[in-house]
Amino acid sequence: MFDTVRNNPKLIQGFLVLITLPFAFWGVESYVRNAGSTNDVASVGDSKISLQELQKSLTEQQDRMRATLGKQFDPAMFDTPEVRQAVLDSLVNQRLIALQAAKARFNIGDAQLAQFIANIPQLQEGGKFSQERYEALVAGQGLNKEGFEARLRRDLALQQIAAAISDTGVISRASGNRWLAAQLEEREISEVFIHPEQFLAQAKIADTAVKAYYDANKQQFETPEQVRAEYLALSRDALTDQVTVSEDEIKKAYAEHADRYRQAEQRRASHILIRAAKDASEADLKVAKAKADEILVQLKKSPGDFAKLAKASSQDPGSAEKGGDLDWISRGMMVKPFEDAVFALKESQISDVVRSDFGFHIIQLTGIKAEQGKPLEQVRGEIAAELKSQGAAKKYAEIAEGFSNTVYEQADSLKPAADKYKLVIQQSPLIAKGVPTPGPFGNAKLSKALFSDDAVKNKRNTEAVEVAPNSLIAARVVEYKPAALVPLETVKAEIEKRLTREEAGKLARADGEARLAKLTKGEQADAAWGVARNVQRVGAPNLPPAAAGAIFKADAAKLPAYVGTELPDGGYGLYRIGKVKAFAAAEKETPQEGQLRKQYSQLVAEEEFGAWLITLRQRFPVTINKVALETKERP
Repeated sequence: MFDTVRNNPKLIQGFLVLITLPFAFWGVESYVRNAGSTNDVASVGDSKISLQELQKSLTEQQDRMRATLGKQFDPAMFDTPEVRQAVLDSLVNQRLIALQAAKARFNIGDAQLAQFIANIPQLQEGGKFSQERYEALVAGQGLNKEGFEARLRRDLALQQIAAAISDTGVISRASGNRWLAAQLEEREISEVFIHPEQFLAQAKIADTAVKAYYDANKQQFETPEQVRAEYLALSRDALTDQVTVSEDEIKKAYAEHADRYRQAEQRRASHILIRAAKDASEADLKVAKAKADEILVQLKKSPGDFAKLAKASSQDPGSAEKGGDLDWISRGMMVKPFEDAVFALKESQISDVVRSDFGFHIIQLTGIKAEQGKPLEQVRGEIAAELKSQGAAKKYAEIAEGFSNTVYEQADSLKPAADKYKLVIQQSPLIAKGVPTPGPFGNAKLSKALFSDDAVKNKRNTEAVEVAPNSLIAARVVEYKPAALVPLETVKAEIEKRLTREEAGKLARADGEARLAKLTKGEQADAAWGVARNVQRVGAPNLPPAAAGAIFKADAAKLPAYVGTELPDGGYGLYRIGKVKAFAAAEKETPQEGQLRKQYSQLVAEEEFGAWLITLRQRFPVTINKVALETKERP
């Protein structure tokens, strides 16, 4: 089962898209036997999903997106019913699988877990498991070993179940061939585009149309509420400047972590490579080895010709032109047989022929940099910055609660908190309600607080809101602009232009449909067809999805055939199908065909996995609490 998981990572990932949120860090048994509360948003069998779990999962998803998108992240994207429902669906799928895992007694034993961890490449050093790397990984997750291993057991059990379901699927080659034939069939098309701009002069709108549109869509012409705020930002980074580090502290840190400030031995090497694949036949290996041996004989006679021979004979394009030079190498940078040979050589010495997964190497050691410690002066700045960061983190933890209390208890001004914690009061730009705002004021909770009656009418400080990890903001409204309707005269020209274009689009589509009707009857129609080109379902550049669908649904028994679809700009596209070239499988499958066949297998497996989740919903009935789901704040 572990082999199935390792050998089909993309397939497993496809299943996990359906259940993307990680399990909470407690045991499956207690996870399944959650007693529930009045704040439950869903029940799955006898198990409950609480509002707190939903809020936690939403926060985790926000953190992932923030880390991925950086400054482009917009918290407002999570403040929708659709996102809350999607996250809850993921939690429900998790719970269904957890219940089934418990019922089926899926367990990962200690030996299996240890083997899996030991085989993770990132946790290996020199081909062996590194306890130090493992501890660093666990610490980086903010967990202890017990918590990390409990989470890993659950993830592996989940993958084990997914793999078990995928392994039950049987896909015949005939059905795969039919799918390939549909994807790779080629159709030759010519196009004619009829755009709204061609009918603008003919498009007429009624005299009352603008006023009627304005009255029916007033919400489009409202400027939202706006506020300008002054604010205080308390963050770990901002506190760094308040932290001072003494010379003694720097020296002590340097002494305590001397190993961190040592530069490992480095070696410079050149090589000549004769390529031979890892799975090459015995005959091919014999030929490659003989060639390498021949070069080695020449080098033993003339060691000074190494660079010349590398340029002439090495099959490593990256280094051959440089006389085989690989620059400086540290341990862990190269495959083990190559590394072992490099670090066993003396300077200027040439190795025997060395076998690796890439082929046969002849190596010359051209330089050695012995291990050496970095002097304090060289790393002083690095140590000082790290100590200041640690000090800022400690200071933030010490004063965050006090900062929150101060802005709440002295709600008439931010100045007391600014003076107490040596912070600068800053001013925001105008912030519009419901409009995505870059920076910290894009935080949904802070935005809601700024537009509350307490902030706008009572002029009180907002609470201190965590807008990012280790970053609090408290704000105070200094300017308020209520929502207002833009006068008709201001937007009249804009509405006229919009309605005229819509009318022109109707005329363009009517013209296109009339031409299509003539063409399908075999009559002549005014159409300046573009240059013919071939398209496939999997390769239809510059072709709208609706057009691609219509083209490949068209009956090609009698050619030419004609189809038409509305264009994204509101116009109309006419397509003439002149030729059809059926897919014919070659004796040897192409890489594209192989990839598509894998894609088909994955699609079928995902469908089966989805169907299995549906059966789990019947086995463990799911009930959604719509009222609790719509609650956006923690109780």
